Amino acid sequence: MVLNIVMKTLKKIFLFLMLIFIFSCEKWGSVFIYCPDCLSDEPQKAYLEIKLSDNLYSLPVEVRIYEGNLEDSILYDTFQSTSNKVSVWVLINKKYTLTAKYFIPGNTSIVVNSVTPQVKYDEMQCKEPCYYIYNKVINLRLKYTN
Repeated sequence: MVLNIVMKTLKKIFLFLMLIFIFSCEKWGSVFIYCPDCLSDEPQKAYLEIKLSDNLYSLPVEVRIYEGNLEDSILYDTFQSTSNKVSVWVLINKKYTLTAKYFIPGNTSIVVNSVTPQVKYDEMQCKEPCYYIYNKVINLRLKYTN
């Protein structure tokens, strides 16, 4: 009986320690580096890769980029695209909120998402020490269409 209580307590402590370990580490997206994307000098800007839904009706998608949160209303850039992938230069270590307005006959849908491109300096994973940009891809695709 006492052994069961001790085992249950040890399991709870172990689970608690594992959760602390997992959530205290860096973000998982920055752990693995694709060495060909490395840069020798620290970058100030990055290409933000914007993924858009395939355009079935050949209507342009209006994309707006805001600095910070959407409610701050600081418009950084706006453009229209018929492609499903677009790249835009943005500053690093700044939060950007993006909106994509899809014009579907009889309906208009707006997708909102945010991203903060960041740089990591790594000395171990590649042959030479380098700077790697992560959090540079943002998904603005529609999830549901009728």
